[in-house]
Amino acid sequence: MLKQETFFLLDPKHTDRANIKKEREKAKKLKKTTWWLTRLQQRLCYYCQNKFPSHELTMDHIVPIARGGRSTKGNIVTSCLNCNRGKKLKIPAETYL
Repeated sequence: MLKQETFFLLDPKHTDRANIKKEREKAKKLKKTTWWLTRLQQRLCYYCQNKFPSHELTMDHIVPIARGGRSTKGNIVTSCLNCNRGKKLKIPAETYL
């Protein structure tokens, strides 16, 4: 059985290098906040709901930057490495369709 690949048409304004750099800088700043440290202390992956040591969790954008997502508290979650890598450019609803 062939694995079906997902294809996304990306808006050039979202994939602009300057925009991506700006959003990554905002994410770096958020990593230094009490808000983010509290999320890490919960040790929970947003997607699979499994617990991990905080050093094994990554910062993930629910809506990826390349699809118009922003580095805001409402769009950033803790994610285990497997879920983060598996998600790629998808949003959670697309993962389960």
